[in-house]
Amino acid sequence: MRVLVTRTPEDGERVIALLAAQGHEGVSAPLLNIEYLAGEAVNTQDVQALLFTSTNGVRAFAKRSLDRSILALCVGDRTAAQAKAENFTAVLSAKGNVEDLATLVTATLKSTDGVLLHPAGTKVAGNLSLDLQAAGFTYRRTILYAAHKAKVLPEPISKTLQAGDLDGVLLYSPRTAQAFSKLVLNAHLGHTLSQVSAYCLSPAVADQIADLEWKSISVAAQPNQDALLALL
Repeated sequence: MRVLVTRTPEDGERVIALLAAQGHEGVSAPLLNIEYLAGEAVNTQDVQALLFTSTNGVRAFAKRSLDRSILALCVGDRTAAQAKAENFTAVLSAKGNVEDLATLVTATLKSTDGVLLHPAGTKVAGNLSLDLQAAGFTYRRTILYAAHKAKVLPEPISKTLQAGDLDGVLLYSPRTAQAFSKLVLNAHLGHTLSQVSAYCLSPAVADQIADLEWKSISVAAQPNQDALLALL
């Protein structure tokens, strides 16, 4: 299969390698560009744990702090792997979504032991802050990066669609799926998807591309990359 990978270049390279191991060809076409924001070192003095909901959050924090001793609680295994790659010494994975991360927090930590710091982008999904505050925790989000949507359809997408040389598209987030849908329609290429399958990380992702004329839309059994790639 020839599969479009819409992740950022850093994450996309890993996905393409995993696809190759399964006998598929990955085509990189990032739909979000990550801007890491400059600034002072992140203050972690009163923090008992870091909450990472993306690999971008891990990278952004690592650029703004040398502290790797704080417990890193990660939304899933990919994010946990990135935390380990950045040399965090204590890493736990919720193996799911932000609701699972909140459950991991309440099962692992005490609300009286300090602040939960969420290194994040300018936009966040889910109700992590509300869930944790309802459980009595002190939650603090620090904005360390911005994700900018592509303004035009990346050339690898338009070329492969026009040539009818694409079998599937991997979509990891509602925001990316929304960007894909908008750019394909703006380029008047919606009709080219009738022989292309969409592989979505969650129902929320699938909702954003449901109006396009796909060959099929599949949703991962669990909101993680292993389950997503198992759909292929």
